[in-house]
Amino acid sequence: MKNAFNADKPIYIQVREQIEDQIINQQLKENDQAPSTNQLVNYYKINHATVSKGINQLVEEEILYKKRGIGMFVAEGARKKLLEKRRQSFTEDYIVTLVQEANKLEITNEDILTYIKKVRGDEK
Repeated sequence: MKNAFNADKPIYIQVREQIEDQIINQQLKENDQAPSTNQLVNYYKINHATVSKGINQLVEEEILYKKRGIGMFVAEGARKKLLEKRRQSFTEDYIVTLVQEANKLEITNEDILTYIKKVRGDEK
């Protein structure tokens, strides 16, 4: 986990996204115990309410579930849900803008793919 927060985004969202990233990257797998609120508070040295807000959102979205007296655990299908959500967000945040700009510049679909392959290192 990163210990520095970005000033452009609320901290509770960043805490939440870091847990999401651990699930997506399979550092946390289905039914694994997630870091407790107290662990996150101590690690980041931030307010308990801030951490709880991010964790509670993950519980509401059924990414994490609570076992009373034991802790938080990664829900079945959590990674799949997160991938779907992030892919949708990626499309809205990046692809739509990319296509709009490409249309303005008269860049073809083939050219876009060539540029993407070049950036990813797939094409030399």
